[in-house]
Amino acid sequence: MTARTLTVQLDGRTIALALRRSSRARRIAIRVDSALGGAELVLPADATISAGRAFVAQKAAWLLAQMDRIPAVVSLQAGASIPYRGAPHRIVHDPAARRGVHLADNRIVVSGRAEHLARRLRDWLRREALAAIAPLARAKSTLLDRAHGRISIRNQKSRWGSCSAKGNLSFNWRLILAPDDVLDYVVAHEVAHLAQANHSPAFWAVVDRLTPHGCYGRRWLKQHGGALFRYG
Repeated sequence: MTARTLTVQLDGRTIALALRRSSRARRIAIRVDSALGGAELVLPADATISAGRAFVAQKAAWLLAQMDRIPAVVSLQAGASIPYRGAPHRIVHDPAARRGVHLADNRIVVSGRAEHLARRLRDWLRREALAAIAPLARAKSTLLDRAHGRISIRNQKSRWGSCSAKGNLSFNWRLILAPDDVLDYVVAHEVAHLAQANHSPAFWAVVDRLTPHGCYGRRWLKQHGGALFRYG
């Protein structure tokens, strides 16, 4: 599998698509989502670039409409509004505030120099995610009488979590932006893989045993999850 970029002109606009060849693909396809921050053109191993360009031109109206629906990127900067545990919070820079980052009503107050604000806030959000996730993972693992491995917080571009063959659990830091019930569901989902390394009916039965928020969490992520990838 290889990856590169394909640039095309559509209706006077320059569109860059990530170009990916896949030995498993049976037909040319375009994928657009917030996690990608744009569009991806998937080509079967034997498809030509020119065939890919022709397919993009054929789907031009649909592609442009989908691109226009991608939410704008929200940088972590003073004045921006981001969700925290599902509720909107305004980022405030206060150089004189006590050291670090703290919550004040519906604000996230960041101290220190302005050029360090984004990094400091991102680090704080990762710590908050770990502080919320780790106790849940431990409790749910205990319910299954299974031991999990290391818990890590990452910056995945399209995944909310994963469970390795060794039982190590990783989670996307943006889960701290989602409502608590959604975060609880994702933790249950990954912990359930300690018992069922698949998505069989038995797996979903384990998920339902570990959380009452399965249906809500899946529905919320399908409807709103993609928008969270625009933050940070």
